Amino acid sequence: MFKTILLFSAILTPIIGKGQGDSDTVKLKLNDVIGIAKMHSTAAVQAETIRENQYWQYRTFKSNYNPQLTLDGTLPQFSKTNIPVIQPDGTVEFKPVINDNSQINLGLTQNISLTGGQVFLGSNVLRFSDFDRKQTRYNGNPLIIGLNQPLFAFNSLLWDQKIEPLRYEESQKKYKEDMEVVGRDASELFFGLLIAQINKDIAVKNLSNNETIYKIGEGKAALGRLSKDELLRLKLGVLNARKAVAQANVDAETADLQLKSFIGFSADNQIKLILPEHLLTFEVDPAIAVQQAKDNRQKSIEFKRALLEADKDVAKARGENGLKVNLFGTFGLTNVADRLPGIYSRAKDQQEIRLGFQIPILDWGRSASRIKTAQSNRKLIAATVRQAQINFEQEIYTILRQFAMIKEQMQTNAEADITATQRYEIAQKRYLLNDLSITDLNIALQEKDQARRDYIFALRSFWSAYFNLRQLTLYDFTTNKKI
Repeated sequence: MFKTILLFSAILTPIIGKGQGDSDTVKLKLNDVIGIAKMHSTAAVQAETIRENQYWQYRTFKSNYNPQLTLDGTLPQFSKTNIPVIQPDGTVEFKPVINDNSQINLGLTQNISLTGGQVFLGSNVLRFSDFDRKQTRYNGNPLIIGLNQPLFAFNSLLWDQKIEPLRYEESQKKYKEDMEVVGRDASELFFGLLIAQINKDIAVKNLSNNETIYKIGEGKAALGRLSKDELLRLKLGVLNARKAVAQANVDAETADLQLKSFIGFSADNQIKLILPEHLLTFEVDPAIAVQQAKDNRQKSIEFKRALLEADKDVAKARGENGLKVNLFGTFGLTNVADRLPGIYSRAKDQQEIRLGFQIPILDWGRSASRIKTAQSNRKLIAATVRQAQINFEQEIYTILRQFAMIKEQMQTNAEADITATQRYEIAQKRYLLNDLSITDLNIALQEKDQARRDYIFALRSFWSAYFNLRQLTLYDFTTNKKI
């Protein structure tokens, strides 16, 4: 929908502006630039790709807790060779053999997250063919049910069940933050180009004014009412104004290409930006801002995950350095036959149980060292997280103070811009009436230009602080809704 609207606006805007001398120019507001950047910029595509990657990683994790059905085998395993055969007198004779050992296995496994073990269900068939003796035999297990259970061991399945959902939730919040960063960066480039375009407009107007004043000065000089020194100063003003126009053109072209490159526009597209003078009005409760940041941002989840991963490392160090016991058992059916169907007829039962253990007796303190290292790392991570949480809240309070200060300064900068412009207009008229020196006129010009730039920079600071606040809280205070 947005693409369609953008396409129509790109087509209609030049048509609307034909009568105004900007037939090839697309006019864009700040929200337009941000919207385009969030859809087409490389940074937005990267954020989307990372989120998608994290999604599939989470799907992979979830699959570890679902039954796994596998089919494997060897078809065929042909062999033609000589093998050593021990004779009755103890000598060895090499006999030629030509045979085939083929097998196929079907297995169903299920991990047990609570215990870290695995249950399995399987069936297999083995076919042996002796081509010299023209003999074929079948061996197989029609059904096998088994359990493989480590005891007193580290259970990675249980820990992953706690950590991986947090990692996935973290990636979703990180995506929202990344998109807000895209909007903030687009805003910075928007104002970079806007300031360059305004500087260019100022430079062009100043050049026109200086040329007009210089022509008037030439007329005054011809009448003897203006000294040679003042005329040269007027000419120097024209030359400096021309240099300022040239530099402003270069700066505007550079900023233009930077913005187009970021939002995915062609270099041939002509962009005219609209000054976002309509400021948003809303109040921010610091307590609400901090709470929303804690609820919405990726950092809060990251803190929990970091502590859990540290606990996991401690548990792993303990589980892998003590008594290790593994219980393995199977129950099933087995049979041999001359033909394949025969192994499924009157099959005999088969059982196997095995309990293995490993006890470290002397490891020169290796186990204790690993546990102490993991515990020390856990302590360090806990301290780091506590400091990060303090910085996390402080960052919110800092941006709120900056935002409040910028809002207060906006009105002053706007009034200064209007006042400086009016003062320069009066100064021009006074100069033409010989009631003001060229020095005072230049001072009024510089103050006008500086006041205009200060106003634009104040606007830039306001919107930058606004988008920083959105990114830090993932909350829109103008609508009181989560982003």
